Amino acid sequence: MKIKPSILIIEDEKSICSFIETVLTAHDYKVQTASTGQEGLSIAASLCPDLILLDLGLPDMDGLDIIPKIRSWSRLPVIVISARTQEQEKVTALDAGADDYITKPFGTSELLARIRTALRHYQFQTGDKTTAPVPLYQYDGLTIDFEKRLVTLNGQTIHLTQIEYKLVTLLAQHSGKVLTYDFIINHIWGPYADSNNQILRVNMAHIRRKLESNPAEPKYIYTEIGVGYRMQESQV
Repeated sequence: MKIKPSILIIEDEKSICSFIETVLTAHDYKVQTASTGQEGLSIAASLCPDLILLDLGLPDMDGLDIIPKIRSWSRLPVIVISARTQEQEKVTALDAGADDYITKPFGTSELLARIRTALRHYQFQTGDKTTAPVPLYQYDGLTIDFEKRLVTLNGQTIHLTQIEYKLVTLLAQHSGKVLTYDFIINHIWGPYADSNNQILRVNMAHIRRKLESNPAEPKYIYTEIGVGYRMQESQV
């Protein structure tokens, strides 16, 4: 018997909470709900869900304060769902330890895709042998073979510089997930690199010219303005 992944929704708006619960239940997720931050923390600690959907505007505390509390004892995925659209709010949540950030209003397909991605990354990190990382990234003609260090587009080899290849593979290995500018710079250039994003933007522009048929409307690597980059989720 397949065990249903459990999801905790911490959301005080009843209509939104009910909508999300209905969607998740229909897609074979086991759902728990909480309308306050304290209730959510209590349920999270006692039931250890597989993933948390977290609203920031809770009646008793700011959702941003909940993330480090959860991170003090668990790496379970936390996806922020909020009406706050400011870029700095997203960066703060991601830097605090959130795995993703969805802005209200959102579509059902986007929500489900972000949940699948977060659960997949968590399973990789915790060493779930049934979901071992595949050695390939594939999406709509683009293939990245991590073992062979080979990038092809519609069967043609794409020649990337060493830095460009590192950037592409970092994004591909976290496909579907937003990576902040600071996270990328730290992983590619190291913790003592200049936090100025210019070198990153220049390299991403070069990558897009090589991968995208129309760099102004990318289909592989998306810019989360003011936050970072997200690569289209792999189809394998």
